Amino acid sequence: MSPDLLMIGSFLLALLLGMPVAIALGLGGLVGIVAGLPPAMLGTFGTNTYNSVAKYPLIAIPLFILTGLIFERAGVAAALVRFAQSIIGPRHGGLTVVAVLVCLIMGGMSGSGPADAAAVAMVMLPSMQKAGYPKPFSASLIAASSSTAILIPPSIALILYSIVVPGVDLRALFAAGIFPGILAGVSLLAPALYFAKKYRWEDPEAVERPPFWPSLKAALPALFAPVIILGGLRSGLFTPTEAAVVAVAYGVLVGCVLYRNLSLRNLWGLMTDAAVTSGVVMFIIALAGIFAWAGTTLGTFQHLADALLSLSENGWVLLGLVMVLVLIAGMLLDAISIYLILIPIVLPLMNHFGWNPIWFGILLAMNIAIGQFTPPVAVNLMVTTRIANIRLEHTIGWAMVFVAAMALSLVLVMLVPGIALWLPEKLGYVVGSW
Repeated sequence: MSPDLLMIGSFLLALLLGMPVAIALGLGGLVGIVAGLPPAMLGTFGTNTYNSVAKYPLIAIPLFILTGLIFERAGVAAALVRFAQSIIGPRHGGLTVVAVLVCLIMGGMSGSGPADAAAVAMVMLPSMQKAGYPKPFSASLIAASSSTAILIPPSIALILYSIVVPGVDLRALFAAGIFPGILAGVSLLAPALYFAKKYRWEDPEAVERPPFWPSLKAALPALFAPVIILGGLRSGLFTPTEAAVVAVAYGVLVGCVLYRNLSLRNLWGLMTDAAVTSGVVMFIIALAGIFAWAGTTLGTFQHLADALLSLSENGWVLLGLVMVLVLIAGMLLDAISIYLILIPIVLPLMNHFGWNPIWFGILLAMNIAIGQFTPPVAVNLMVTTRIANIRLEHTIGWAMVFVAAMALSLVLVMLVPGIALWLPEKLGYVVGSW
């Protein structure tokens, strides 16, 4: 059996046996080295592991994870919900608009779908249940809406993509994710509003509209967070990594001084949680470095890309095939693992067909976002169903409705690259041709 098959086969077997993704990646890389390279190459294990994580931009990942935890516990979601309710007002489906809007704003603070889902679900689910929405519908909508956090900057997944794909400007990626993220949210609203009106959920006369100005005043600290992060990046005041530091500092100010829902003792616990989560992420990245080095040295990734190219010379056919593969992977794996596993394989395809790397990165992110609320794994859906105290299988029907809706927005961005590339181009970032 060839080293290529042994490496890929051992990785897939390890996953099927229930091993953590990081261990499976490291094991697959080691098998590839032993099978196809001189034994002395095993000495590169430590070097490649270290080189995988010794990258300055990666510092932003634990910091944005900490930012998301701080804003989640600071009570930001509750303030945003009241503000959104004051704007939308009482109407059939009004709470669905509030849920999607708050998820989009929270995505601009956390960069993490599961953290976004937890924060919004804790606040929105009781209100939606009281208004007559079925729990499976509410849990599915919030899970789907919170998946847009992978598109709305600061996105942890886009940070990783900018590191894995050479020559990609993270600021351009952040800007490119804004309109597709909003489009994804709007696409979810269409079926949500339809079913809310069809089944007469949320009686407008039974819903109290919060006063606008007090709600705005309470929500202003939260609303300023995305403005500070994106404004600082656009003005050149700080780099993306420095933006993560600013976000943490601002989150501490909001949670401890303005909202006063956090104390120094709480911060210690949040930093511990962020360190544990970041450790898992960095462990995956470190061992994925072994897998990537072995696959590149053996030529495994190029061989896989050539096999895909042999299926068709039509770029649109192969792009559709890649999107299907990413969707399937998104149903089973987390975003970080998908980027680390699939990017080395699809990078030759991207270069062969001249796909714009910024546009392609957004397509991958949108696809992975869909996977975050698509069973069987559906990490966002797991979070919201746990909070709603229902079984995940009860949400499958509603989840598929929202999967179809967001898939339409993905197809639209595929056909009209300008949806993603217009804003970064107008802001003066290098985006290439489209």
